[in-house]
Amino acid sequence: MIRIITSLVAVLTISSVQAQTSASVRETPKLVIGITIDQLRGDYLELFQNTFTEKGFKRLLSEGLVYQNIRFDIPNLDDASAIATIYTGATPFYHGIVGNKKYLADKQQEITTFSDPSFLGNYTQDKVSPLALKTSTITDEIKIASRGSSDVYSFAPHISQALITAGQRGTGAYWVDDYSGKWASTTFYKNFYLYVDMENRNSTSDFSLKAWAMQWRPLLGIESYKAFPFMQGVAPFNHNMGTDKETYIKAKQTPAVNENVVKMATTVLAKAELGRRVNLDFLSVTLYAGNYKDVPDYSIEIQDTYARLDREIEKLLDEVDKTVGLKNTLIFLTSTGYYNSNETDSKYEQNTNIPENKFYVNRCEALLNMYLMAIYGKDGKWIDKFYNGQVYLNRELIKKKEISLEEIQNKAAEFVSEFTGVQDVYTSYQIQHGQWNPIMEFYKNGYTKETSGDLFVELQPGYKVVNEQDASFKEKQVRSNAIVCPVIFFGNGIKPQKIRRTIKATEIAPTISYIMRIRSPNAAKEEALSELL
Repeated sequence: MIRIITSLVAVLTISSVQAQTSASVRETPKLVIGITIDQLRGDYLELFQNTFTEKGFKRLLSEGLVYQNIRFDIPNLDDASAIATIYTGATPFYHGIVGNKKYLADKQQEITTFSDPSFLGNYTQDKVSPLALKTSTITDEIKIASRGSSDVYSFAPHISQALITAGQRGTGAYWVDDYSGKWASTTFYKNFYLYVDMENRNSTSDFSLKAWAMQWRPLLGIESYKAFPFMQGVAPFNHNMGTDKETYIKAKQTPAVNENVVKMATTVLAKAELGRRVNLDFLSVTLYAGNYKDVPDYSIEIQDTYARLDREIEKLLDEVDKTVGLKNTLIFLTSTGYYNSNETDSKYEQNTNIPENKFYVNRCEALLNMYLMAIYGKDGKWIDKFYNGQVYLNRELIKKKEISLEEIQNKAAEFVSEFTGVQDVYTSYQIQHGQWNPIMEFYKNGYTKETSGDLFVELQPGYKVVNEQDASFKEKQVRSNAIVCPVIFFGNGIKPQKIRRTIKATEIAPTISYIMRIRSPNAAKEEALSELL
């Protein structure tokens, strides 16, 4: 009798444990959708809620698992370096993408990061490929795990956004071409999807035709845009895209580009039957939430951008629910973690007694070159270029003169650190070989041996970077203020939860990989987020 009772207890215990285990194991999604919103701000999601519907951002925030903020820990952050960090689970030190452009010191040339003359463009003159990525992405790992059977599509306003999120093994990467407005791609990807090609040829709905002379006006009544109390009484805006070579570049700074991206993404979602086959599929969507050219930060335009963006999120969620089902889909939404602030009103600045602090790149470059000539001789130009906050020394001349690289970097750093507006200067030798500290780790994360300079120059916040000898150089205000950027996981049985902590951008890829039951990208070191295990 005792044996029977003992056996029954054991069976019931095992059954209970199995039931708890099976209940806690989340079903593998059939489709993953990555939504990256360039320059999305968490504070704006709160401020602009009165302009949102119930099925867009509000739905994600109330029904998803929401992390308060994301941290990238790399200098000179832009959309390319941010998205590469999200999708690889690594920093530029490993994945190699420091920005949309890079400087080749040996050729004394600035090029786009993904430039690749080995491949032609489809509906574009740009010759590019994703081969600049030095590590795998989550989308690469999906293709590897499925032996190429999974479909991976990406749609974005810009080249780097599309190439990074599709990865080197993606089915297709598409972006809006700057000069034709068409959906463009590269012959690196073998096939140009039929329905994308059909959209390019559609004379009634094609974005390239609609953007021509398009006008951007407020979606809602001007009284709805009341987030900024000091903006009351401002007249409604009306921005014309024009009919010149800048038309599509300007249009990609408006909500129209988000509408175009979501429309094409949902079309492919339905036509390619993503998420409705045996293998897991991936759809990447990159959207824009930044400023419009020359419009002040606190504007009606930015509020309208978010209101319209909310409607596009709603469209995407509705289409997923209708075709695949949200329970079968994992959606993650992230920001790129930075915000390009437009200049304050120059007329206002002129009427104040506040001095305008400027750091002149060309003057710093010239004076540093003269200083090094005085020390090492006038055999040649010692400074190759001051580019993107970095000083590139003439490595060829240094080698020819048999000068210690560490020595000349230190002398150059000491000199530049005395300039007005310079907070500190770090050498590449210090970054690679110096004693560890948080500042060095920060700059090392953004360092690559192939493209980084010899000195990293940190300017004081509030200084404006100016180059008097380069007409194409755009003045940039130095800012160090924190921008809160949420990360949201939604669908696939995820329970609503608000996590008031900051997560690392490098934790996202391992988390997505864990949920998909595949290995993490090959340079990812972080573990999956504990709340999603």
